[in-house]
Amino acid sequence: MSSFSNVENLSPQIIRQVSKEIADLCNDPPEGIKIFPNEEDITDIQAQIEGPSGTPYAGGLFRMKLVLGKNFPSEPPKGFFTTKIFHPNVASNGEICVNTLKKDWKAELGIKHVLLTIKCLLIVPNPESALNEEAGKLLLEQYEDYSSRAKLYTEIHAKPPKSLKDTAGILEETSKNGQDGPMAKKHAGDKNVLDKKKKEKKKVLKRL
Repeated sequence: MSSFSNVENLSPQIIRQVSKEIADLCNDPPEGIKIFPNEEDITDIQAQIEGPSGTPYAGGLFRMKLVLGKNFPSEPPKGFFTTKIFHPNVASNGEICVNTLKKDWKAELGIKHVLLTIKCLLIVPNPESALNEEAGKLLLEQYEDYSSRAKLYTEIHAKPPKSLKDTAGILEETSKNGQDGPMAKKHAGDKNVLDKKKKEKKKVLKRL
């Protein structure tokens, strides 16, 4: 168990409550959100959020985590993006600033509500509570520049790798084709051209 775990500080009732909610989220996740439970430490909740369409984050997969403190649920969890992102409400260390995790927090709000709120933050950033001042300023004054920078970060840091299925499909196709693949055909064509040139050269030499 992690030395930073707060499990021992939470009551058995809260631990059961959090465990049940995480299990429910795994079985029936909100759209565009995936949970990765930490079996060794339920106070460290890992998740992945799909970049919403129509935003500079579209097409990206953003890993994040919620850290439950020893006074949870009286105090809100802390939220962090572990995937680098250019966003007004995300600090350079990944810390997320959203009112739900601060002044608007209520003990009855669950993990699902927090995750959905953070996803909404990708759709509607709040420049008034910016942790990244540059992003907040660009959002208000030069949206195109803000959008371009956010898209660049998404492209570099959050774009998912090609699926193993796609890669396997390509390898399988190559294996099936054997020597009949595109490259093999090209080499065969090159060989035919060379053979033809050699024959022509022999004909010319015979005439001399």
